[in-house]
Amino acid sequence: MHSEPRSGRLAAWGNALLAGLVSPDDAVLAIVGEDAVHRVEGLPGEEAPVGLTLALGRLRTLGVSGLRVALPAPGHPLGLSGPPDFNARALEAEEAVICQGAAFGLVPEAYEAGPAGDVHAEVVWHVLPVREAPPADVPSLGEAERELAEALREATEVLARLDVAGSGPVAEAAIDAYRARAGRGREVLAPGYPPRAVRVLELARRVGLLITLAAENGHGGAVSASEMGARTEALRPVERTARRAQVAAYNSVVEGRGAGR
Repeated sequence: MHSEPRSGRLAAWGNALLAGLVSPDDAVLAIVGEDAVHRVEGLPGEEAPVGLTLALGRLRTLGVSGLRVALPAPGHPLGLSGPPDFNARALEAEEAVICQGAAFGLVPEAYEAGPAGDVHAEVVWHVLPVREAPPADVPSLGEAERELAEALREATEVLARLDVAGSGPVAEAAIDAYRARAGRGREVLAPGYPPRAVRVLELARRVGLLITLAAENGHGGAVSASEMGARTEALRPVERTARRAQVAAYNSVVEGRGAGR
């Protein structure tokens, strides 16, 4: 889960655009990232998919004043508020964007296209109706930061106790490499986000990377099925905390406006 979710890029740079802090071209360039193209399907008044620039402008005219992120997982509808059809689509994608000011949500669907050796991702955002209600299980930025500090300690202790390959120098080297890649030509968040949100998002990604490394680098000393199951169970709440923190960071601008800050 250490990779940046597409919903995070759309919400962050969409919020910066709605606030007048970036140009439409810069926002779209940042949202698309390394993908080939993004289109939006299902916008009211549009019979065919449209480009991101037109879609973001249309959402503004429909009354959208902010964008929130949802990162649900089985048994954890993080950031969702219904209805069931939208929640199911978001759960399948493991992410979604919820509009503030209009009852719409956007769920991404990625496709691989191109010949062998030149495969690229094309993304379609499906616009669907959502229920206007408080999102599920989203902490404040302060709560997320406190939870993450404890989660990072727990993740390190669990991996070390179970002798997992993601807990030692290999993990630290991978984290340093990830930080270097993240620091080259890409902002952690879009303009307008508070420094605390940047700090929380960076820490959430670090925790997520530790969990991913544990899965990718083998089982270490946890050779039995029961030991592997114990490791998975031990890390599940840590992974949930990291996802909650990501959502808190991406949504902090919208939540801050709502609180009058």
